[in-house]
Amino acid sequence: MSRAEYISTRGRAPTLDFEQALLAGLADDGGLYVPRDIPKFSPGQVREMAQCGYAELAMRLLRDFVGGGIPSSKLNVLLEEAYGSFRDQRGGHDARDEIAPLVQTGEGEWVLELFHGPTLAFKDFAMQLLGPLLDYALQREERKAVVLGATSGDTGSAAIEGCRRCRNLDMFILHPHQRISEVQRRQMTTAAGENIHNIALEGSFDDCQAIVKSIFADRGFRQRHLRKRSLIAVNSINWARIMAQIAYYFHAALSLVRMGVFNQPHALSHAQKANGGELGFQIAFAVPTGNFGDILAGYYARRMGLPVAQLIIAANRNDFLHQLLSQGACELQAVRPTLSPSMDISVPSNFERILFELFRRDSAAVAEWMRRLSENGEAALQPDALGRLRRVFSSHSTDDEQTRTVIAEVYKESGYLLDPHSAVGLSAARACRRDKNIPIISLATAHPAKFPEAIAAAIPGMQPETPPALAELRGREERYDVLPRDLKAVQAYIAERIT
Repeated sequence: MSRAEYISTRGRAPTLDFEQALLAGLADDGGLYVPRDIPKFSPGQVREMAQCGYAELAMRLLRDFVGGGIPSSKLNVLLEEAYGSFRDQRGGHDARDEIAPLVQTGEGEWVLELFHGPTLAFKDFAMQLLGPLLDYALQREERKAVVLGATSGDTGSAAIEGCRRCRNLDMFILHPHQRISEVQRRQMTTAAGENIHNIALEGSFDDCQAIVKSIFADRGFRQRHLRKRSLIAVNSINWARIMAQIAYYFHAALSLVRMGVFNQPHALSHAQKANGGELGFQIAFAVPTGNFGDILAGYYARRMGLPVAQLIIAANRNDFLHQLLSQGACELQAVRPTLSPSMDISVPSNFERILFELFRRDSAAVAEWMRRLSENGEAALQPDALGRLRRVFSSHSTDDEQTRTVIAEVYKESGYLLDPHSAVGLSAARACRRDKNIPIISLATAHPAKFPEAIAAAIPGMQPETPPALAELRGREERYDVLPRDLKAVQAYIAERIT
């Protein structure tokens, strides 16, 4: 298999292979790595994937992104192990659907449950693979590394769970102090391991993310204190995170194929089937969106041959992306805490990757747009780029009151309980769905038991059933340190603890 190549969105960093990009995270020029080439699958190849189990499906989709750096036999083992612990506890009728089951919530409307991994959040789909990939690469090169990440809720616990067996890593995870749910915090801070360090930063997620990016950009700090260790990102700035999430978009669509949804006479008109090519169907997705990584994976799935008619960006009150899509321009605003804290982000890092595609891979134009946004606090898209964005994406913003309403209404209608992030997603799906004949899937990104206060506020007296993995958290000791919103303080903390 030929070598996969990765280039920076800002065009001034060296081209890397997959393992190099995996261990680099952020590019040296401040950009994000993207694959030079996107694999494309024919309708026949996509149809064949309907017979695959989840790990085999992921293998077919991801091997071209990995290239020849990791032998196919090893990658297959890593994928089987990564998803071996994902199970729908209700016992799905089809074992292929246990990892990410679909639940129907309305006519032509489904929820894709992405919370059956070890930390009960969609981040597990990437992190359970990322940790073993990192460990394999580091062991092969006989290197050690420092993992640095910022989390708005679920990334930290998923990263810790995914990397806790890796002997070559020290982990430093920043979260905004008192701005995530108690369950999310405890999932991180009760994890055992001397190499795991949790930092509660007195600020927002954007402050956490800005400090992480500044440390990556500070070569002097890395040379003085990390010595020969790699500094690795586990946020979705790391391409491997996006790559892993592509698979569940294909899985969801092919699950509907297996269910016979597209065989129903009313499913699609002749013209709509034609737009779906030889596959004969189209599908839409609504995605609760914070850092833009999850929905970006859906965009790449579309590029790879999945007939996605519409991708809906579901935002809460922190609606940078909704501003841009609806008005063609956006301005930076302070982050406002909401019932869906994992989405409380001002500027989504991964938006730079879609800019790269919108600007026809013109890295100079990307760098200039990001510079204007940083310096002026606002930026706009030219009409041609905005038109390309709107052809694929729609958007909707849901406030806390509407979020509570959706949780209550869906529970009354169907008995199905949504967490607040998933409620924002389903709210957007119902508001933005362009064609009722095209099935729509809303991504459910976390188990409702992770947000009991929000559930109780929406449905008085309701307490979600607590899975065993969360019930155990109460009895465990927490370990974390509160630090000021100061780059030097965080750097000093890391330097003191690297073994």
